[in-house]
Amino acid sequence: MTKSGETSFHLSLSGQRAPVNYDREPTHQGMVADKDVLVPMRDGVKIAVDVYRPQTSERLPALLAFSIHNKDLQGPQVARDVLTQPAWSMLWTGPAEAGDTRFFVSRGYVHVIGNPRGVGKSESGGSRAFDSYDLIEWIAAQPWCDENVGMVGISGFGAEQLMAANLHPPHLKAIFPFDPRGAYGEAGGFRDEYPGGVIHLFRFLLQVYASAHQHKGQPKTLAPEREKLWQEAMSNPDYRMYPHVFNVLALKGQHFPGFFDILIDPYDHEEAVRKSEDEFGKINVPAYTGSGWYGYTYKTHLNGAQNWFRNISSPHKKLLLAGPAHLDRPVKAFHNEMLRWYDQWLKGMDTGILDEPPVRFWVMGANEWRGGSDWPLPETEWLKLYLRSWERLTAEPFVPASADDYQAPDVFAQMPPSQTNRIQKLRYLSDPLAHDLTIAGPSVLNIYASIDQEDTNWIVILKDVGPDAGVQTAREGERDLTPGVHERELTRGWLKASHRALDSKRSLPGRPWHPLTRAAQRPVVPGEINEYAIEIMATANQFKAGHRICIEITSLDLATGVGSATNVEYVPYHICSSKTVLHRVFHDPAHPSHLLLPVIANA
Repeated sequence: MTKSGETSFHLSLSGQRAPVNYDREPTHQGMVADKDVLVPMRDGVKIAVDVYRPQTSERLPALLAFSIHNKDLQGPQVARDVLTQPAWSMLWTGPAEAGDTRFFVSRGYVHVIGNPRGVGKSESGGSRAFDSYDLIEWIAAQPWCDENVGMVGISGFGAEQLMAANLHPPHLKAIFPFDPRGAYGEAGGFRDEYPGGVIHLFRFLLQVYASAHQHKGQPKTLAPEREKLWQEAMSNPDYRMYPHVFNVLALKGQHFPGFFDILIDPYDHEEAVRKSEDEFGKINVPAYTGSGWYGYTYKTHLNGAQNWFRNISSPHKKLLLAGPAHLDRPVKAFHNEMLRWYDQWLKGMDTGILDEPPVRFWVMGANEWRGGSDWPLPETEWLKLYLRSWERLTAEPFVPASADDYQAPDVFAQMPPSQTNRIQKLRYLSDPLAHDLTIAGPSVLNIYASIDQEDTNWIVILKDVGPDAGVQTAREGERDLTPGVHERELTRGWLKASHRALDSKRSLPGRPWHPLTRAAQRPVVPGEINEYAIEIMATANQFKAGHRICIEITSLDLATGVGSATNVEYVPYHICSSKTVLHRVFHDPAHPSHLLLPVIANA
């Protein structure tokens, strides 16, 4: 194998490095750090930034990292003191997302890290709507900048890049918003962060690192409309079951205000969706977005990256969907690809990045990178697998006017976490596959079901189970899966039963659009059979021959820590029903419950 062949092989085994061997030797050795620089905005309010630049008189392009996450958690000092931590380290710190300062500065970029007004060391007051615009133009005017500005950083830093691009600052030349927030609506959007309208605790957990200015005073009466919403939320038994959730409510927005707003108004808003749809076309700078398959756990990044890529109008846009683990912190993954992107757009170098497919994605199971012309992939073929009795998942369709008419529903009853830690579920498994099967994109579980209450959470889990060399027979020891068969969770989907309504005009293949508005919500009539189209968040996986496709249906997940907290950061659990709920899932010719999988050709 040649050296280049060896390099290509090693790159192909990393789901957190783009499969391109691009880098440049460092061109600058020294670094100048200007800390806590106060930059005046158009209304006089000053925001705080740290400027890290090469020790040179040369004017260079700048990369701005701007977010509500404390700038003092970023920069080279943190990287030196804390070291780089993988996602399974107890010191992994989610908000350390501004990028590898030493990497960028040594390769000829100025790295600016800042916070908007009302956050950290920045001053308060006024509106932050134009902070990123004004800061970008201030950077471009500095004697160390050559008037070319890009933006870096993931998550909150990624979301800010899209907000800035929508304002069209003249000197913003390109963005790289990896792990952005959702695309629809203000503050990231309800539907991308809470798919299916099922509320979870991500924003609660994130407040541990909150650096926004805040005053906790005696709770006061809210504006009339919000006061009414608050009173409704206070009487919600599902909220009252969780002490930490109820505590946020009782303080009436004095504590964790962002999460409080979701609790009292847990709905999408049509006007917010329309506003987003009107604004997508305004983003026309080169944009490179993406997320990892791990993003399904807290949704907003994986959903947001796909929706931004699909909707923005930039003629130069790219999408990178990466491997199955959280990125390290302080983040340094994909910096070679960021360098290649900005060498192209800010330094005028031909890096070859424009000659590649606009989409790259990591296929789990096969552990390889694939490329595509669009996302979801135009060549997708849909495989329909029917839910059948005895935990079976099969391509065999139901036959009308046959014995299939007499199939009984599958049933599970879930008690609330005030009574149990046991999660009940239904499971459906395919036979062991005769050949490798590769999927890429979102999936959909269409089920016909009834419940004995007015609402529940449908939670759907897609798994790769195997290898299983056994054959299921009636003999003892062969009736179930071979002992020790490995199960690997791929992704999940969620839908609150009362949000089952569909918007056919906005729905896409594999992407059922539920309005999630207060007006569209309909409580379930107990005992009534309803059809539910549950989107399962996108993934890419190769089920190897001998493996099984598995779908599980449940209505509950639980914190893994104590005191209503979790010890797996950024894997938030959901607020479930405070009542015991009996679920029936039907599968017969009149109720053809089935799974739709997005199949693509094996490489």
